[in-house]
Amino acid sequence: MPGANERALEKAESIPADALILDLEDAVAPSAKLQARERVCAAVIARRYPGRTVAVRVNAIDTVWHEQDLLSAAAAGPDAVLVPKVNTVHDVQRVERVLAASAPSHTELWAMLEAPRAVLHAEQIVACSDRLTVLVMGTNDLAKEMCVEVGSDRAPLLSSLSMCVLAARSHGKGIADGVYNDVRDLEGFASECAQGRRFGFDGKTLIHPGQVDPCNAAFTPSPEEAAQAMRVIQAFEEAEQAGSGVATVDGRLIENLHVAMARRTLSLAEPSS
Repeated sequence: MPGANERALEKAESIPADALILDLEDAVAPSAKLQARERVCAAVIARRYPGRTVAVRVNAIDTVWHEQDLLSAAAAGPDAVLVPKVNTVHDVQRVERVLAASAPSHTELWAMLEAPRAVLHAEQIVACSDRLTVLVMGTNDLAKEMCVEVGSDRAPLLSSLSMCVLAARSHGKGIADGVYNDVRDLEGFASECAQGRRFGFDGKTLIHPGQVDPCNAAFTPSPEEAAQAMRVIQAFEEAEQAGSGVATVDGRLIENLHVAMARRTLSLAEPSS
């Protein structure tokens, strides 16, 4: 949500998203940066969006606004501070030092990966900080920096997306897919959400309220998937109680890894609190 736009900040109160990113960066003109910072920090301090995770996206490290954005956001105490254009471990550590000194302990660090250098350093980036909990893919900038033409299959980006998912999962961190630019093309958007889910993303960053419902539908397990997950868990538990090390569902062998996947499916199927 653009931080300088009061109507957008009001609209955010009724959007059924799991998380809100209050933006000080790309969605804000240079002449409105200071006003956006004041409005966003006031909204965070007032706890204006109960029931949602609230992150503040500050301006990039190499900009004139970054330092004061970071200090102001840290003092406001959002659920997370999202830093764009993170490329190295040094970038993470620089931000983490400020958060450690100025932010409450609950404020997490989220990092946007938007360049080839960031993708190549993704595993190092996620490993260097316990405070860093989520990676966010900046697919528009990544495509620009890679000099690729991205179609509906996103083929030129798939290796980069997979590398970042691997990095996040190797350290138990979350990861969100990048934005879909055509807000009128809900069919194409739904297809890209489905692709992101198959690739292992936890969710997707959105740029329009109309994208929320199809995104929630894509990333929330269906009733059939939830029911199947419950069958897997029950079959495994019954086998254990019977003293058997083997369980099957529909003729398929069930192991611990299938139970873990089933439990994750059920957790994703539960409504957000």
